[in-house]
Amino acid sequence: MEAGEESETQSLTPNDEADEMEESAAKAKFDPVNEPGVVQHSEKEDECTGTDFKPVSTTNEKVMPELTLMLIGDTNSIEIGSKNILLDHDGQVNVEQFSAKLYDLCGRHISVINMLGLQHVDKFPLNQGIHAFLLLLPIGLHNSHYSSGVQWLEKAFGKGSLDYLMTVETHDSDEKCESELTDLKANSSLVEKRYHTCTRSLTDEKEVLALLEKIDVMVCENDPHCYSGLMHDENKEQEEHLHHKEDEEEMIDSSVLQQNQKVGQMEENASETNQLKSDPVNEPGDVEQSENDHENTRGRSEIHSVPSATKEKGEADEVKEVNNESSSNMTERSMEESDAVQDTSPTPQTVSTVTNELDELKQNAAKAEVKCDPVNEPGDVDQSEKNDDNTTAGGEPELKSDTPTTKKKSTLEIGMSGNKDKPVKISEEINREEQYQRGTEELLGRLYLQDKHQQTPADFLKIGPPVKQDHDTCEKDLAHTFLQRLMMLDYRARYIPVRQDGPKVSQSKPAQKFDAVETEKSDLDALLSTTVDADHSKQTRVHPMDVQMAVFHCSDSFLRQDMITKLSQCQYALPLLVPDPVTMDIVCPLWTFRQIRKTWKITQIRNGPNTVTMKSMPICKAETPMVSFFRLGSLSLSKSQLMNTLINNRHSTFFHRNCPGSTKSCHLMEGVAEIAWYCPSGKPNDAFNACIAFCNLHGDALFTEKQRDILTEKSSVSVVLVPTLEKSQNSTNVILALLQSPKPLIILIADNDCGAVEMKMGKYKVGLKDRSQSDVSEELKGIIGGILSRPQASFQLETMTEVSGIRVDEDDPVCQKGKSAAMKIVHLIQGMDVSKVKETFLPCQGQLWHKWCRINKELYHLKGHIEKEKCKKQQELKQIRQHQCTASCSKLIKFFTESLSSLPSTDKEHFLKWTQILIDAHSTDDLSLILQSYNEKWSEVVALKNKHDKSGQLKNKQTELEQISAKLQSATFGLEHIFREMGQIYEAHAFLKQKNSGQTDWSKYPDLAAELMISGYPMELMNGDAGHVPLTWISSLLDEVIKKLGNKRVFVLSVLGVQSSGKSTMLNAMFGLQFAVSAGRCTKGAFMQLVKMSEEIKKDFKFDYILVVDTEGLRALELANDDILHHDNELATFVVGLGNMTLINIFGENPAEMQDVLQIVVQAFMRMKKVKLSPSCVFVHQNVTDISAPEKNMDGKRRLQEKLDQMAKLAAKEEVCDAACFSDIIAFDVQKDVKYFAQLWEGSPPMAPPNPGYSESIQELKNFILSKASQSAGITFSQFKSKILDLWNALLNENFVFSFKNTQEIAVYRKLEVQYGNWTWALRSNMLTIENQLYVRIENGKLDKVEPRYVHLEMSKTYEKIKEDMTAYFDDDRNKEILVQWRGRFESKIKEFYDEQVRGAKRKLDEVIQQKNARKKLDEKKTEFENKLLEKSKELAHQLKDKANDEEELEKQFNSVWRGWVDELTADTNSIKDISYEEDQSDILQDLGFEWSLIAESKSSGRYIKISEVGDYSDYVTLPKYQHPCDTGQQSQDDKNENKKPKVEGGSSLWVSFKNFWGFRSTQQNKKRTSSSSLPYEEQQLIRSVIDDVEKQSLGAIKSKPVAARGYSQTYLQEVGNNVKAKVTEFESKWNYALKKEFMVDLLLYVFDRAESWLSESHKKFKMKNDALTYLESKKMQYYNIFRSFCKGNSSAVVLGELICEKLKSSTVEAVCNKTAIDLAGEMKCNFPAFSGNRLNLEKHVLKSLAETEDFDGFLTYIQHPKTQVKTFIKEEVTKYIFTKNKAKANEILKKNVEDINKLVIQALFTATEKANTWGGNTDMWVEEFSSLLKDELTFGTICCQNLHDINNFDFLKEEINKGLESIMEEMSNLSLDKMKEFRLKPDQILIDQLCKCCWVTCPFCAAVCTNTLEDHSPDKHNVPFHRPCGIQGWHGRKTDELVIDFCTTLVASDRCFYPHHYSNKTTPYKQYQTAGEKYATWEITPDASKLTYWKWFVCRFQKQLEDHYNLKFHRSGEIPREWRIHSNQDAIESLDEMYNQQ
Repeated sequence: MEAGEESETQSLTPNDEADEMEESAAKAKFDPVNEPGVVQHSEKEDECTGTDFKPVSTTNEKVMPELTLMLIGDTNSIEIGSKNILLDHDGQVNVEQFSAKLYDLCGRHISVINMLGLQHVDKFPLNQGIHAFLLLLPIGLHNSHYSSGVQWLEKAFGKGSLDYLMTVETHDSDEKCESELTDLKANSSLVEKRYHTCTRSLTDEKEVLALLEKIDVMVCENDPHCYSGLMHDENKEQEEHLHHKEDEEEMIDSSVLQQNQKVGQMEENASETNQLKSDPVNEPGDVEQSENDHENTRGRSEIHSVPSATKEKGEADEVKEVNNESSSNMTERSMEESDAVQDTSPTPQTVSTVTNELDELKQNAAKAEVKCDPVNEPGDVDQSEKNDDNTTAGGEPELKSDTPTTKKKSTLEIGMSGNKDKPVKISEEINREEQYQRGTEELLGRLYLQDKHQQTPADFLKIGPPVKQDHDTCEKDLAHTFLQRLMMLDYRARYIPVRQDGPKVSQSKPAQKFDAVETEKSDLDALLSTTVDADHSKQTRVHPMDVQMAVFHCSDSFLRQDMITKLSQCQYALPLLVPDPVTMDIVCPLWTFRQIRKTWKITQIRNGPNTVTMKSMPICKAETPMVSFFRLGSLSLSKSQLMNTLINNRHSTFFHRNCPGSTKSCHLMEGVAEIAWYCPSGKPNDAFNACIAFCNLHGDALFTEKQRDILTEKSSVSVVLVPTLEKSQNSTNVILALLQSPKPLIILIADNDCGAVEMKMGKYKVGLKDRSQSDVSEELKGIIGGILSRPQASFQLETMTEVSGIRVDEDDPVCQKGKSAAMKIVHLIQGMDVSKVKETFLPCQGQLWHKWCRINKELYHLKGHIEKEKCKKQQELKQIRQHQCTASCSKLIKFFTESLSSLPSTDKEHFLKWTQILIDAHSTDDLSLILQSYNEKWSEVVALKNKHDKSGQLKNKQTELEQISAKLQSATFGLEHIFREMGQIYEAHAFLKQKNSGQTDWSKYPDLAAELMISGYPMELMNGDAGHVPLTWISSLLDEVIKKLGNKRVFVLSVLGVQSSGKSTMLNAMFGLQFAVSAGRCTKGAFMQLVKMSEEIKKDFKFDYILVVDTEGLRALELANDDILHHDNELATFVVGLGNMTLINIFGENPAEMQDVLQIVVQAFMRMKKVKLSPSCVFVHQNVTDISAPEKNMDGKRRLQEKLDQMAKLAAKEEVCDAACFSDIIAFDVQKDVKYFAQLWEGSPPMAPPNPGYSESIQELKNFILSKASQSAGITFSQFKSKILDLWNALLNENFVFSFKNTQEIAVYRKLEVQYGNWTWALRSNMLTIENQLYVRIENGKLDKVEPRYVHLEMSKTYEKIKEDMTAYFDDDRNKEILVQWRGRFESKIKEFYDEQVRGAKRKLDEVIQQKNARKKLDEKKTEFENKLLEKSKELAHQLKDKANDEEELEKQFNSVWRGWVDELTADTNSIKDISYEEDQSDILQDLGFEWSLIAESKSSGRYIKISEVGDYSDYVTLPKYQHPCDTGQQSQDDKNENKKPKVEGGSSLWVSFKNFWGFRSTQQNKKRTSSSSLPYEEQQLIRSVIDDVEKQSLGAIKSKPVAARGYSQTYLQEVGNNVKAKVTEFESKWNYALKKEFMVDLLLYVFDRAESWLSESHKKFKMKNDALTYLESKKMQYYNIFRSFCKGNSSAVVLGELICEKLKSSTVEAVCNKTAIDLAGEMKCNFPAFSGNRLNLEKHVLKSLAETEDFDGFLTYIQHPKTQVKTFIKEEVTKYIFTKNKAKANEILKKNVEDINKLVIQALFTATEKANTWGGNTDMWVEEFSSLLKDELTFGTICCQNLHDINNFDFLKEEINKGLESIMEEMSNLSLDKMKEFRLKPDQILIDQLCKCCWVTCPFCAAVCTNTLEDHSPDKHNVPFHRPCGIQGWHGRKTDELVIDFCTTLVASDRCFYPHHYSNKTTPYKQYQTAGEKYATWEITPDASKLTYWKWFVCRFQKQLEDHYNLKFHRSGEIPREWRIHSNQDAIESLDEMYNQQ
């Protein structure tokens, strides 16, 4: 709002708009406590308009508030809502309002004033006392918001208000604020007791009460208790009183205002004094605000005087305003220079500070006052001159006066005279600068930039809400919108429509009249009148150039640089000389030009044909002529518009008055000199044939002398515009000086109509009157062209540093520090041939890196002796890395990294910019020449190709082109190459695992690069020169990013397209990026850059960043060779795989070019489909001629769809995939996923601006991308890292799909396996507990049938809990997008496991019941036995009671009768015999027809024990006479006769096939034999598989027999023998050869031996429970004790107690051991490392154990029978854990279970005794109750008390049992853990059941076992991360004794072939192994260049044993590489850890 303008003050309700409230608060006039200079409403107006402010109260009587609180701060710091206790409404109200919720909370009347979000308003009324200002700060922004909040509070309410400040930090409910208080205290003077934290919602009553308590304490401490407006104005009142006294004695001299010459009478009276009597109460500030002259208004069209408010009446005096408007443009004013040059940024804070200083200076300088005419206000004088570019011509001066409406007139006596005394000059300076500062403050306030000083690129490069293209923008968003659209290359950013935020017309002023007398005039008089001003209450719009310059001044140097670079790209003029709005210095922003490059073409006319030379260079380096334009005086002609016609008639390079949005006032452009360059295109229609700089000085050059002189000095030609040529003019001296200058001059005269006249050499004058602009323009072009055709001085931007009297922004110390650091690097390369720089200073990335990449790729395509060749190449790689380490300490890298490490953040940014700028400048000239040469040669090659040239000329030209390309590559040098060198240095040292040397601290390089990547620098992802991804460097870089940011989620956006199709330009415009494109070069390789999501929109997305991947262009196919095509396919596959979305950039409308790109792209997407990656894509069709034509677009989309479908079919054939159309490959909607872009340039470069349609397309595409991205969760940084590794490792192999391994997916699956193990263990352990309880019940006779429903019910709680855990895991895990593919499968697997556990438990319990029923008769007899034994013992004791003390005699007597008792009791029962196992075996073998001698020989030799591990089974085989193992009827592919077909003869086909199976065989370990006597490898495997199958089936059959229930029977072995014989006979018949009898005997003995332990143990249990004699013998000791007790005369209670204790002892031991077994298994499953993970983890520990013990036999067992070895490992580890390593822990578990049982028994004793006593029960009742209480825990059996019924004291019985129990428990506490082996449950078997229920399928090549935790994991294929050399299995070369040393992971990438089956006549390439049959198809063997060190060590360590075992050698083709022998045992073990960590 203009100074002095009035607007109505309205009372706002809470429902008013926030913006309206903000505007009103800024304009309002209040009562006498208001700020000086603010006009107050009259009572009359308030009555009429209803605008008086009244406090809101809920009662008729006014209630005074106990507390008045004012909320200030940001609106985001609080959630306003109905539940908010402090503020439950969202209106912004500045009147008191009692809070009902606070009254309900504490019963106090508390007034809450909401001032949130009004920080842009400088001053507020304070019409009531404030007890506390509550500054609300959102967490995370507390520091910055605290500082700005305190500053605003002090500014708005005075410094005294700070004593009443309470800081309240708000946070979300799940956030903590502990560290924030420390931050605030560290960075400010915060008082902790005046600080409070609470939730953002303010709904917690406790928090609000605590806040009120702190406020009460603060109020009590403050004196006075509340802050009022009187306190606010106390200092000002003192100054006012002092000034009143001076008014009577002294006068203030006012400045002389110049008038326009066309208003003569106003100019003559400019020095007259206007007097106004001053009221002694007036504020001095009112005078200061109203004083203005033409030198300080800076383009303000109206100056209004504002009288002060009187303090007595509180009434406002209506102001008389004098509005003077000149007839010409806005006045140009000169600024006096400051004496000192200050390094001060023009921030809003400094503007305010300077304004305050000026106020103070003015008061001190005022020495005199003169009286002024009361009608005129001081300072309300004409503005005689206005800016030619910002006003309309022809305006006449107007006088506007308002009739006073107040009863009393305020008068102020001011003298205005033209005296030149010193006080007057000081006053003029103060007035001028003060007015300018106030104008700047107002402008920044309107643009909401007052708190946004030193904005950085990061503030604007965050992805925020979409920029609205076609909608009006409010002033609040104007600056931000301007910058956003500018960054998107939209040159219409200057022409943004502005929406009015409030009422457009104020009703506060009455209609204006011509005079005070009320007379009516005709309408015509009113129309013709020039004395009545229109209503000026409507605020003038902000001038577009004010927006640009305001943003410029409020930006830091980097944002300014980006902004100016974009302005240059938009073909706009750039600020060259800028007055600093704070210090008034003239600043040259040279730094902002540093990124700008200009390219132009010059046509040189010679004798022959004209030649066109292209030049491209940084504009700061360009030496060009400069033509400067400025004006003297005021003109109706627009100078800027005239200049535009010279440069580009279609584009407003210089903003002028006729541009959209232009207004009369332009505050910040006064004195600004802008510069633009004309760049010719080398065409005949060029306006000029050389690059020319045009400079435009804004404003009247008479008043900007310094700028004028600088431009005159630097210009080649000066063009001066004058209104007229008269000697009396002020401009005469200036023109005279220019005429006398030797430089050419062109004078344009506004009132002269003459043509161009050359007054003398180089001095021209041109009349403008009555001439068209085009004529003048053409004439000027001719004159300027003629002048510049002669030698003239040139202009170079960098020379501005030599100009005195101005400040260059590059002189800033920070900038200079960065430059000096960069110069160290530049000095190193100064004077060097640019093509030698990289070779000299960056040696690691040259030939060394290229050679390394080549050899590394060869590792994946090995031939010949694969392992030897591999080791050789790995050694070469190591040597290259050593050379890199040696060469890695160049001075350039040292200086660069030292600067990065040591410089502060801002200095570092300057250093990087300077480094890039300086090295670009160094290579500019050379690169331009090379590029021009390359383009010429490329054109020649294309022309020859088009002619289908068959001669050698084409080949020669192509060779020359390649040479130029190599030279260009060498000469290209930028920051990206320095970072690449750092990466190579790091990789070299990391590869060699060297520690940091003194020469280079390489380990810090990733950290340095990560900081830069986070700050927005692009990082090279793929080296474009070598076509390789430095995996180690990239991984470490991303690891550092994760350390700094956390593992954030990113959305990866990649782009693909042909060369020079505008990919980088599109990304840079879309996201404001600056990819590493140096010296105008195209992108090479791939670069990645982070773009942060703004907090404003982050809530709508599931990721924090967008990671943009820019790539080099795909090559044109007409110039492509096979290598280039491979590279393009590689690049396309890589970036498509990386991206969540890929932009496919198609340039132009040529179908052939489109097809070239689509062919590559479709194949890349096809590969993604096959490896289960699902990126999305958007096709961007650029450079379309008419994007608005829907019919054409539809046709284009149809053709694109057809091409895509066609390419999809072709790709499907090549990739062997079923796809009929593109939509089968990827989700694609041609209607939505195809975007059309207009061409980039609006016209022909280089002077064409960007096409606005292009910018609109960019914004539309950006919105579309964000819309699709909002549906994606993105990926984490760690997942992105894994993707890079996986994709690149797969691309190194020939077959991408075949080689791809999704590391991230594997890691997620491994983690899921661990969870699955935990879930299944929870089910198993719970089932074991339930099963144990039911078992005890069955044994106790309490349960005779197990109902599945009961088991399900018991398990339901655990099962439901596990299902909930599964749901939470799949729903909440951060990798849930990956997990979803396995969810259904694992849920069904858990269900299957659960059902299986229930079925298994029921089956086992049914067997127990069956056994129980089988011995039912014996159990009945047992009761009879015990009763009789008890009776007999009692009788015998009665007979021998006199010998009770003779223990020896008692024992003798008892023994003498015991045998008789037993014989008597078992007279009618048969005894169960023991097994005669050896005898039975021999009988069965003989019955099967085998000689005894064979049986005896096999038993004595013991060879049958290891029949399954024999190395060679040849001794067991009998071949037909015509068949011999050395038959050579079939040749392998490795033979010389490889083309011959296999020879098959009758029955020999079996041996022929096997012998030729890739040429591998194995032999037996016992005998030395030649290679010709061995069976083929697969034949050996078949025999071994028969043995394994027979063993498995036989043991299964044996274990299915009811041995434990019915006992052992020889028929079981007989049945097994018959089955084994039948199985072997079937095998012999199928394969057409015979196995010797020795084989059958050994196999049967082996099976019997494996079954013996189980049969013996089961029969022993049967005998124990079913043999009466055995049972009675086990009771002998028990009844001897009873007998002895009776002998001693003990009562029945004592005897029963002993009897019960005896039973308790055995049952307690069993219960404790079973429970301890379950607990120990659970303890080890959860905490023992080998058992607590997944199947792979178990495998790792098994291999570790074997390596540590170096047990070769164990290795053999593991290789041939992995499950057996794993079981052995589990048993060994359980034994170690229990008895050695964790014995104390195991005993602790045992003792705990003993204590639990003890407590249970004691409780049962107590309960049974209480019941018996209560109910008067007998012994039977007590025993029954006691037994039932223990039925679920102890197998108690029947207690016989038939002879003990005389017990009546059950308390005594309880005590007796307690005594016995103590001894039992004491004995139990010392129980050995070995005791567990005797009982049903054993910890090792429990763990074997849990851990071995997994997949045991072995690799068809190397027999490595699948490591999947699921037993059946279909459809997932079998896989193992560590395959091994095939020779470990006995594979050897055909007809040789050479064991194979190759890994199968190498073989599957080789060109070799193999025979899939022994009967195969056709070979299969290893690369296609999955097509060889079912067992191959179910395996996934990923080619891998890195082999597990473990197996290399194993082969070397056990070479001799392996050779002896197989009777073969590791020699010749199977020779072990010597590099393998360096690996130690420790290396092998560590490699296992590395392998596991990678999964």
